Amino acid sequence: MLSHGMRIWLAFEPVDMRLSFDGLAAHIQHRLQRDPFGGECFIFRSKSGSRLQILVWDGVGFWLHYRRLEQGSFIWPQLTGEGVIELTAAQLSVLTDGLDWRRVRYAPQHHPRVA
Repeated sequence: MLSHGMRIWLAFEPVDMRLSFDGLAAHIQHRLQRDPFGGECFIFRSKSGSRLQILVWDGVGFWLHYRRLEQGSFIWPQLTGEGVIELTAAQLSVLTDGLDWRRVRYAPQHHPRVA
């Protein structure tokens, strides 16, 4: 689903979880002012925060992933209104596990020097 270097966007505003491919693509285009066919990943949450949807265009078609937590809710930015924030692939992985993605920081890989 995710390719190396793909940009991952977390939308601030909750969406209706009944939206599917076309509804989410329209939301991306009209509300977020981004291109849903641009090969980026978009993450949306429900009002309750216990469900999320991920929409990705891979050049051939859309992938739609749905995740529901049985207990608790996904950690989301305290920002309100329209807009997005960019996540790393590591942050997305932690987010979909229901953990606090904000604690994940990018750390350059250490490559030992060859003597």
